[in-house]
Amino acid sequence: MAIPEHDNIFLFVPNLIGYARIVLALIAFWFMSTNYVISGWCYATSALLDAVDGHAARTFNQSTRFGAMLDQLTDRCGTMGLLVTLSYFYPKYMFWFQLSMAIDVACHWLYMQTSVVVGKSSHKATDLNENIVMRIYYQKDVLTFMCCVNEMFYICLYLLHFTTGPLILGFSVFKLLAYLTAPFALLKSLISCVHAYVASQDLAAVDKRERQEKRAKEASKRSE
Repeated sequence: MAIPEHDNIFLFVPNLIGYARIVLALIAFWFMSTNYVISGWCYATSALLDAVDGHAARTFNQSTRFGAMLDQLTDRCGTMGLLVTLSYFYPKYMFWFQLSMAIDVACHWLYMQTSVVVGKSSHKATDLNENIVMRIYYQKDVLTFMCCVNEMFYICLYLLHFTTGPLILGFSVFKLLAYLTAPFALLKSLISCVHAYVASQDLAAVDKRERQEKRAKEASKRSE
């Protein structure tokens, strides 16, 4: 499908989808403590549109740095809003939800900012010299799967506060899904820590190179 070329980045199709994700997330936040049906559907739809905006960006050749930032911030803030609510619903596990939020936000922010500093076209761009975990994680199918099961784990915890949901042989489907997706949610947090490690190494390499260049310039001036 062809669309007219224009330079208004803010009106690119994937960014319009991104704005819709924000609206849906805000509605989900508003009803999160009172109406799990509205909140659950809005939150899940916002999360699912994460895959749609990426597809739109590739289809219409509208991948932009603004869109990448918008997508990243919407992901982080959406999950964080849900985790705040889970901390309220399950105060016994508040520390773990806080830890998950801190890891998710800090590690992804560091990785994305470092990608800009080192001149990558996208934080998802990898090559053969990249850390093997990053190479595997940023394969399209792997990334989509990991993001989906991570969101499913937290959504199931949220829904279980209100209802057991459908039953299979007397066992809650939501609880079963939470058990099945929990290891992947933990794995995703560990991979986020790898993001921070890789970014720290890359950033330190930039610092080292810049310091060496500075010393070389100072030595050159003194020798003149």
